[in-house]
Amino acid sequence: MAWASSFDAFFKNFKRESKIISEEHITLIKSYIEKNDLQKARSVINDAIRDIDNAPLNIAVTGETGTGKSTFINALRGVEQEEEGAAPSGPVETTMKRIPYPHPKLLNVTIWDLPGIGSTAFPPETYLTEMKFHEYDFFIIISATRFKENDAQLAKAIAKMNMNFYFVRTKIDNDLGNEEKSKPKTFNKENVLMKIRDECSKHLQEALGTKPPVFLVSNFDVSDYDFPKMETKLLGDLPPYKRHIFSLSLKSATEATINHKRDSLKQKVYLEALKAGAMATIPFVGAIRDAIEDLDQTFNLYRSYFGLDDDSLKKIAKDFNMSMNDFKAHLRFPHLFLEDNESLGEKLLKFIKRVSMVTGGPVASGLYYEKTYYLHNLFLDTAANDAIALLNKKELFEKKEEPYISKPPDYWE
Repeated sequence: MAWASSFDAFFKNFKRESKIISEEHITLIKSYIEKNDLQKARSVINDAIRDIDNAPLNIAVTGETGTGKSTFINALRGVEQEEEGAAPSGPVETTMKRIPYPHPKLLNVTIWDLPGIGSTAFPPETYLTEMKFHEYDFFIIISATRFKENDAQLAKAIAKMNMNFYFVRTKIDNDLGNEEKSKPKTFNKENVLMKIRDECSKHLQEALGTKPPVFLVSNFDVSDYDFPKMETKLLGDLPPYKRHIFSLSLKSATEATINHKRDSLKQKVYLEALKAGAMATIPFVGAIRDAIEDLDQTFNLYRSYFGLDDDSLKKIAKDFNMSMNDFKAHLRFPHLFLEDNESLGEKLLKFIKRVSMVTGGPVASGLYYEKTYYLHNLFLDTAANDAIALLNKKELFEKKEEPYISKPPDYWE
């Protein structure tokens, strides 16, 4: 069937570490489509969407006093240090028990601040039990100097339980700044970074007998050093159905992160469209009207995921001494869906009513889902490219063509 080939081709566009459903699910759905068993195909798709929507993500972050653990947690959540809800930082250990920090925009994502093992009386195995190790998807072990024996022993205990852990070396910007001040004539950034990484790896190898990857980061610039590499590694190691929520939780600080979000959302939209298309019948008028009313809410969610929500734009506009409305005039997404003061929902409802008079409800509903699928992708492409332009804000003030907007279907007016 052409539909099966189309389904297979769609998911081949995405790398393994970007896919939000497993290869097993992809194979199973394709098999049911080829057999024309759309009810079973829809059931598997429905289960996959349910897992993606409901997947909780719990990240444990541990490290000794002064390593920048709280600042790292705030950076991972996209929260400013003085913002309400930020993890408190200070020169003394502020964490003697595990403390949850929910993501400000995604309720399914929680980052847990754990006390450094050196500040507790627990040996590694007892520490993990006390900190409820089984509740986390992975551990991040933080250091600001070399990784200590306690950190390495903790990693050993985590590895025995077949859990993922990662070593992160923070305050790299401070180290580089100090090195440049002390050796201005011979300073070489790449050499300093290599020396720090080798030193960390040496101590870890002595304790673990292996050389696990070490990510060198600055908590104040998540677009630089190894922060993007770390995010990509975490995405690739997560189960497929948890990648979606994690990709959405990341700050849109690099083009790679923005593209991860776009890819993840496009897969989700495609699965939703397949689910709708596999339905034999739908309550026509009511379902269409309800779905149209949900569109504005959905597009506002997309804006939030890409850092284009009003609160985020207000902060950016302030840096340019502009009002938010004046700043939004340079973005593409606000102008996509308003024409002659007629809202997107009104245009779609008119379209559906007109087509249904000629072709009948089921055909019109199929066209509706095809059309809204196009709209979702159009908005995702537009919002993602606006977010990329925000990385280099000068681009917003340049007149450019829009090659990323795909050709609309023949019936689009």
